[in-house]
Amino acid sequence: MTMTDSVFCPALFLSAPSSGEGKTTITAALARFFKEQGKVVRVFKTGPDYLDPQILAQASGQDVEQLDLWMAGENYCQQKLYEAAKEADLILVEGAMGMFDGEPSSADLAARFNIPIAIVLNVKGMAQTAAALAMGMANYRDDVSVAGLIANNCGTERHAELIRDALPKDLPLLATLARDETIALPERHLGLVQAAEVKDELEQRFTLGAEWIKGPLKEQNLITQLPEPVEFFSAELPSVEPLLTGKTIAIAKDAAFSFIYDANLRLLAKMGAEVTFFSPLADQVLPQADALWLPGGYPELHAKALSENRAIQQEIKAFADAGKPVLAECGGFLYCLQDLTDLEDETYPMSAVLAGHGAMRGKRGCQGMQTAMLPEGPLQGHAHHRSRSHDTPEPIAHGKRQRHPAPGEAIYREKGVTASYLHLFFASNPEAIAAIFSGQFETPLS
Repeated sequence: MTMTDSVFCPALFLSAPSSGEGKTTITAALARFFKEQGKVVRVFKTGPDYLDPQILAQASGQDVEQLDLWMAGENYCQQKLYEAAKEADLILVEGAMGMFDGEPSSADLAARFNIPIAIVLNVKGMAQTAAALAMGMANYRDDVSVAGLIANNCGTERHAELIRDALPKDLPLLATLARDETIALPERHLGLVQAAEVKDELEQRFTLGAEWIKGPLKEQNLITQLPEPVEFFSAELPSVEPLLTGKTIAIAKDAAFSFIYDANLRLLAKMGAEVTFFSPLADQVLPQADALWLPGGYPELHAKALSENRAIQQEIKAFADAGKPVLAECGGFLYCLQDLTDLEDETYPMSAVLAGHGAMRGKRGCQGMQTAMLPEGPLQGHAHHRSRSHDTPEPIAHGKRQRHPAPGEAIYREKGVTASYLHLFFASNPEAIAAIFSGQFETPLS
């Protein structure tokens, strides 16, 4: 790893003992608070998350990047933080799950880049115990720097005083935030509601959240002060070859299909591809393109409308039947099957690009990091779904789980179609992605 340049920028990493403590709500409120002060705030999200970044991008007014040491690599994360630090007045990083959960964990990411952590804790029903939990987390590893505690759902000033007095001097109470349902972010079965669906409502919540961050006594909420600067170093990333020059890729993008990493779009552009977007919900005709990308999203919430747009389904099927390249991920994979049964147990016809049937499973599902073991080379990715498929073709490969030896998600290929539940991070193997979208497969297709 070569460190060729560095820049300083105030930075704070928001983590918690578990999911559901209020990290995203507080990160969004902080981003909006400092944005209203005229600051440029760059926000990052730990792990392969699509929904939180949409919320955080609207709150900050800036693009939000996903950071994952396993999926994207250490140098990639280092360079993205460095690029942000060059233009930002503040960097915020929201953790995932609990602070020490996963390999790599939020703590691993914070430690690697020396970003101090603010522990977010829902203190409802506890007082001094909140201090004990925060102290335990702060001292669990000696390579992690903890800036202090944010007490969420704090009832009264007396409640805050009990927590503050129980904390050691080197672990300050950064903020006490009262419970407020007008600020909490709306959720559904895979996480938060997509930002585009509730844009106006979110604006109201962000405005209230900026006031909420100040607290009843402004001088007591230290979180309203910029944290100490952190030194971020540049990293040398491999050059990207123009392997998709002259190719146009049509990408499904609407309320049903929106799980798209901006990093993937940037990589396609660097490889020379032109991208165009279309809506399987609204459009009747496919744009002129050499390849299709059907990303993940919420097709189950729009199954009826998708089924009624037979014109675009027929166009997509004809495109695939002609042997042209199609990449279908998770929700896009379900859309390629013969039909989809939604959460209300209603079944609707889909595009029938592939044999098989999809059905939602309520609270049961699959999630985790996996490597897609494709003939063109391995691609890092992840699975996160609450559905199942059956009567599908014989898979050509399976995902390799990050640690568990059991086979991961099935990967299907027929003609030019590559389909799976896996969401792929393109930068983990640009050559393999170029081969998929060019139709230059290394193995004969069925």
